[in-house]
Amino acid sequence: MVTTSPPPADEPLQTLQAASDLLRALASPVRLGIVRELADGGKYVHELVTALGVSQPLVSQHLRVLRTSRIVTARRQARETRYSLTDDHVAHIVLDAIRHAQE
Repeated sequence: MVTTSPPPADEPLQTLQAASDLLRALASPVRLGIVRELADGGKYVHELVTALGVSQPLVSQHLRVLRTSRIVTARRQARETRYSLTDDHVAHIVLDAIRHAQE
Protein backbone atom coordinates (compact mmCIF):
# COMPACT_ATOMS: atom_id res chain seq x y z
CA MET A 1 0.00 0.00 0.00
CA VAL A 2 1.41 3.38 -1.03
CA THR A 3 0.94 6.00 1.69
CA THR A 4 1.60 9.02 -0.51
CA SER A 5 -0.18 9.96 -3.68
CA PRO A 6 1.82 9.68 -6.90
CA PRO A 7 2.79 12.86 -8.76
CA PRO A 8 0.32 13.96 -11.43
CA ALA A 9 0.70 12.31 -14.83
CA ASP A 10 1.26 15.72 -16.41
CA GLU A 11 4.34 16.39 -14.25
CA PRO A 12 6.76 18.64 -16.19
CA LEU A 13 9.61 16.73 -17.78
CA GLN A 14 12.19 18.92 -16.02
CA THR A 15 10.81 17.82 -12.64
CA LEU A 16 11.05 14.17 -13.67
CA GLN A 17 14.60 14.80 -14.90
CA ALA A 18 15.55 16.34 -11.56
CA ALA A 19 14.12 13.31 -9.73
CA SER A 20 16.06 11.02 -12.07
CA ASP A 21 19.27 12.96 -11.38
CA LEU A 22 18.70 12.62 -7.64
CA LEU A 23 18.22 8.86 -7.88
CA ARG A 24 21.30 8.54 -10.10
CA ALA A 25 23.38 10.43 -7.51
CA LEU A 26 22.20 7.97 -4.86
CA ALA A 27 22.84 4.88 -7.00
CA SER A 28 25.83 3.57 -5.07
CA PRO A 29 26.01 1.50 -1.88
CA VAL A 30 28.68 3.83 -0.48
CA ARG A 31 26.62 6.96 -1.19
CA LEU A 32 23.55 5.34 0.36
CA GLY A 33 25.67 4.54 3.40
CA ILE A 34 26.93 8.11 3.62
CA VAL A 35 23.38 9.49 3.50
CA ARG A 36 22.28 6.94 6.11
CA GLU A 37 25.09 8.04 8.42
CA LEU A 38 24.40 11.74 7.85
CA ALA A 39 20.70 11.22 8.63
CA ASP A 40 21.74 11.27 12.31
CA GLY A 41 23.56 14.60 11.92
CA GLY A 42 26.76 16.03 10.50
CA LYS A 43 29.91 13.94 10.43
CA TYR A 44 33.59 14.31 9.57
CA VAL A 45 35.21 12.20 6.87
CA HIS A 46 37.08 10.04 9.39
CA GLU A 47 33.77 9.23 11.10
CA LEU A 48 32.24 8.16 7.78
CA VAL A 49 35.32 6.05 6.98
CA THR A 50 34.99 4.24 10.32
CA ALA A 51 31.22 3.76 10.05
CA LEU A 52 31.34 2.47 6.45
CA GLY A 53 34.57 0.48 6.65
CA VAL A 54 35.93 1.87 3.37
CA SER A 55 38.97 3.98 2.52
CA GLN A 56 39.16 7.74 2.99
CA PRO A 57 39.78 8.41 -0.73
CA LEU A 58 36.66 6.38 -1.61
CA VAL A 59 34.52 8.29 0.90
CA SER A 60 35.88 11.60 -0.40
CA GLN A 61 35.13 10.61 -4.00
CA HIS A 62 31.52 9.78 -3.14
CA LEU A 63 31.12 12.93 -1.04
CA ARG A 64 32.18 14.92 -4.10
CA VAL A 65 29.33 13.35 -6.11
CA LEU A 66 26.85 14.08 -3.32
CA ARG A 67 28.05 17.68 -3.00
CA THR A 68 27.84 18.24 -6.75
CA SER A 69 24.27 16.94 -6.65
CA ARG A 70 23.53 19.30 -3.73
CA ILE A 71 22.54 16.40 -1.49
CA VAL A 72 25.35 17.12 0.98
CA THR A 73 26.87 20.36 2.19
CA ALA A 74 30.35 20.88 3.62
CA ARG A 75 31.39 23.27 6.36
CA ARG A 76 35.00 23.82 7.29
CA GLN A 77 35.69 23.60 11.03
CA ALA A 78 39.32 24.28 11.90
CA ARG A 79 41.36 21.64 10.06
CA GLU A 80 38.45 19.36 9.19
CA THR A 81 35.32 19.53 7.09
CA ARG A 82 31.96 18.53 8.53
CA TYR A 83 29.43 17.09 6.07
CA SER A 84 25.67 17.34 6.49
CA LEU A 85 22.57 16.60 4.46
CA THR A 86 21.13 19.59 2.66
CA ASP A 87 17.65 18.55 3.83
CA ASP A 88 15.92 15.57 5.40
CA HIS A 89 13.95 14.54 2.31
CA VAL A 90 16.83 12.54 0.88
CA ALA A 91 17.37 10.77 4.20
CA HIS A 92 13.74 9.61 4.11
CA ILE A 93 14.17 8.25 0.58
CA VAL A 94 17.34 6.36 1.50
CA LEU A 95 16.10 5.02 4.83
CA ASP A 96 12.82 3.86 3.23
CA ALA A 97 14.78 2.13 0.45
CA ILE A 98 17.00 0.37 2.98
CA ARG A 99 14.01 -0.76 5.04
CA HIS A 100 12.28 -1.98 1.89
CA ALA A 101 15.35 -4.00 0.90
CA GLN A 102 15.39 -5.63 4.35
CA GLU A 103 11.81 -6.90 4.01
